[in-house]
Amino acid sequence: MKKSLLAIAAGAFVLGAAEFVMMGILPQAASATHVSIPTAGHFISAYAIGVCVGVTMLVFGRKTSPKHLVILFMALALIGNAMSAAAPNAIVLVIARFIAGLPHGAFFGTGTVIAKALADKGREGKAVSVMVTGQTIANMFGVPAGTLLAEYLDWRLAFVILALGAALTIVLTLAWMPLIPAVPDAGLAGQFRFLAKPGPWLVLGAVFVGNSGVFCWWSYVSPWLQKTGGYDSQFVPLLMMLAGFGMVVGGLAGGHLADRWLHSVTAAVGQTISAIGLLMVFLVPGNLATCALLTFWIAFGLFFINGPQMLLMADAGKGGGELIGGAAVQIGFNGGNAVGSLVGGMALNASGMNYHVTGLAGLPFTAAAVLLLLAFALCFERKEARG
Repeated sequence: MKKSLLAIAAGAFVLGAAEFVMMGILPQAASATHVSIPTAGHFISAYAIGVCVGVTMLVFGRKTSPKHLVILFMALALIGNAMSAAAPNAIVLVIARFIAGLPHGAFFGTGTVIAKALADKGREGKAVSVMVTGQTIANMFGVPAGTLLAEYLDWRLAFVILALGAALTIVLTLAWMPLIPAVPDAGLAGQFRFLAKPGPWLVLGAVFVGNSGVFCWWSYVSPWLQKTGGYDSQFVPLLMMLAGFGMVVGGLAGGHLADRWLHSVTAAVGQTISAIGLLMVFLVPGNLATCALLTFWIAFGLFFINGPQMLLMADAGKGGGELIGGAAVQIGFNGGNAVGSLVGGMALNASGMNYHVTGLAGLPFTAAAVLLLLAFALCFERKEARG
């Protein structure tokens, strides 16, 4: 495996852990900042909003080498996570999480361009999946480790380690990543020209509603495992590892199949897997076995879609909009995270904290994502494949 891809994967690990670790430490963070669990969901939403805002950096960084962009993004990740570790109250933690989220989408958009540039012909899906694997390994080991730190030591230590990881990624990028040329300069407006077509909006819509659905449940997975599954809090880190394993396997499977199937069909399969899982969250009575299985199942589907959807948007942006196209997936992903967290919180409040309803609240969103991707496959991608 190329060292340059490992440097991207290291950055993806930091950002993936920064995004998802809050789900595992939510009860402790809520208690320390004196807010309720649904209110603490704003710590998740703040990161997601930062992701959406941060993509604007690519508009002004289009003439900059992707290598230098990665270094900038990791510097911001270092600052945001260091602030999160030191946050004295909920307001500062929300601000810190927003800053930590700023580089996320821009990094993955840039990383997709780098991975495609370094990949052997016909292996682009696997190259992108290497980057995504960094994010999924974060969920397999980084998030459970953060959850353990919160359970036995201090939840703030998770953010200290992430800040150090961002610093390490800067070192690896300087040492291993070649100076890849900037994408073709299509001008300020030219970067967005591809968005005048309907096809990319179908994909972005699928990303947004698909993740809205999953995050109705995933944002509250830690208390769901305890209240519905009957797990003691000390076992939650192990369940987070199981979820991370599902993400690793799902991400690799999705990237592998994306090199063989239509990207949109591959993504639709992943969204279908997630939709089935959410239905089961609502229908199946909670116990140790079923909650463990559903944690793996939905996590598998959640990251199965990443590689195919990022390739779809990077391809759509060819000619100067590649960075924006790849990053737009993260806008949709994290915009969905923010909405899902809010909708899931409202569902919990309305149902008297019945965690089964998070699956029902998310199901219509994820089902809509399947339909949008199939519409894209029929109207656009299949025609291009025939042409």
